[in-house]
Amino acid sequence: TMGTPRRTTRVKASALYFVAPRAVEARQVELGPPGAGQLLVATRLSAISAGTEMLIYRGLAPQDMATDATLPGLPGMLRYPLPYGYAAVGRVLDVGPGVGPEWLGQRVFAYHPHASHFLTPVDQALRLEENVADEDAVFIPNLETAVSLVQDGRPVVGEAVAVFGQGILGLLVTRLLSRVPLGALVALDRYPLRRQAALESDPTACLDPAASDVHEQLTQALPAGKADLTFELSGDPRALNQALSITGFSGRVVLGSWYGTQSVQLDLGGEFHRSRIQIVSSQVSTIAPELSGRWTKQRRLQAALSFLPTIAPRRWITHTFDFADAPQAYGLLDTQPEAALQVVLRYPETEA
Repeated sequence: TMGTPRRTTRVKASALYFVAPRAVEARQVELGPPGAGQLLVATRLSAISAGTEMLIYRGLAPQDMATDATLPGLPGMLRYPLPYGYAAVGRVLDVGPGVGPEWLGQRVFAYHPHASHFLTPVDQALRLEENVADEDAVFIPNLETAVSLVQDGRPVVGEAVAVFGQGILGLLVTRLLSRVPLGALVALDRYPLRRQAALESDPTACLDPAASDVHEQLTQALPAGKADLTFELSGDPRALNQALSITGFSGRVVLGSWYGTQSVQLDLGGEFHRSRIQIVSSQVSTIAPELSGRWTKQRRLQAALSFLPTIAPRRWITHTFDFADAPQAYGLLDTQPEAALQVVLRYPETEA
């Protein structure tokens, strides 16, 4: 056919697949030239989500559940073999029909599984400002989730707040809460490395939830002996009982952990029944209906991006693995969670 000749970039991409419990492998996939409205991206860095991805890695994700209908880069169901991941930063190699040439060579962030190259709709790609490092940009999904969690918690000036879990999500939530004039802010995590990182947000106290006297320590750290607002972000089903036990009358417990197929044994026979506590499920795929009159996902994402430079979360990257060594990266998170904060995968620089 006549007309303007188009560059028809085809690349052999290497994509990470979860293939069985505790097994990941790279599979070769050929990507054709980008279609209408698409970008072809060469990945530079992707971040592993130590919560969700560990559930999938360990075989604890419900296989009949959709991955996330709101993210076009993710496949339909959580069944093996499964590509997964949602924090990729790369450079645009080629653009499809209808996409302006100014996108060529741009650095972009996309919610896409771990792969050396990928195709993404241009409206799902976020062009990164020059001053945003790749290493900070891979934290965008967790930071957006942290903004969502704090919005759903509705902290009030002077309230006492407890945050269970100081993985990346907990660290980000604690950092955002530290900017609210609270009466008390208590962070809890089993691992010294995470407690050390949480101390940078200057909480009132930073405690080990497994300590035998943690209940006494919590009672002392919270002005009225109870929290008004509690976040459960540890991923440990047992933490929810601890969170409930320290939350006061008519308090809120915001549940950001996803337990997958792990069942939770809740102790609701004690004070819970009389204490009018709300347990709120919070998940970033949607905006709370009571906020959606003014808030869109785009506005929330922009809010998260505005916090990125001051938080500079790249300080929490403890391990960088070459993409070829991804199995070791997952093995580390699985067997030595106490040794890692954020683990990232680095990709060889390629030019198509």
